[in-house]
Amino acid sequence: MADSPTTAPYASTDRTVPARYRDRTSYDRALVHGILDEAYVCHLGFVRDGAPVVLPTLFGRVGERLYIHGSTGSRPLRAAGQAGPGLEVCLTVTHVDGLVLARSAMHHSINFRSVVVHGTAHEVTDPQERLTALNALVDHVVPGRSSDTRPPNAKELAATAVIRLDLNEVSAKVRAGGPNDDAEDLGLPYWAGVLPFAPAYGAPVPADGLDPAVAVPGYLTAR
Repeated sequence: MADSPTTAPYASTDRTVPARYRDRTSYDRALVHGILDEAYVCHLGFVRDGAPVVLPTLFGRVGERLYIHGSTGSRPLRAAGQAGPGLEVCLTVTHVDGLVLARSAMHHSINFRSVVVHGTAHEVTDPQERLTALNALVDHVVPGRSSDTRPPNAKELAATAVIRLDLNEVSAKVRAGGPNDDAEDLGLPYWAGVLPFAPAYGAPVPADGLDPAVAVPGYLTAR
């Protein structure tokens, strides 16, 4: 993904300062970008007909913007494209890095890295920005893939809506380390520690009907 032209941390706001565990919160730009770029799925929250809605979806980052795509019939994408201020949203991503097992049930936890973005989503209508966004979405899943596949045609582009969310109100939160057992529990005869957790890629599985002469791309075998 494209790097930001500045390394300054994000400014904190009322919406990005947590009520609890402030020591785990960071506004470091590189940390935020790294957490976003490593995630495949984000959760997009918004209000529809007076009720909260949260949708899991793919996304891509280009510098200080996140792009999300979907059907032109999608309600949040339609709302973001309506005349006016756009669609107020909250976007989140989370990585689970380990299961934290404590001596007491109360202090069980997980090690995690998360990002929360608040802002107003707007529909992308400029043709070049739309192509940039769609390429970023493909490359976010598999870097380099957008140049190794057929680009969208006019019919596909007409059926696809793209929205952007600027990275203005942003915070990261990280929990690392072992369990935080109470001092009086340290001698209890229960195992305590961290069970690391990380995703793993399997061997590529070819699609039905794929020509056997088509080799598996190197960027897949290297994962």
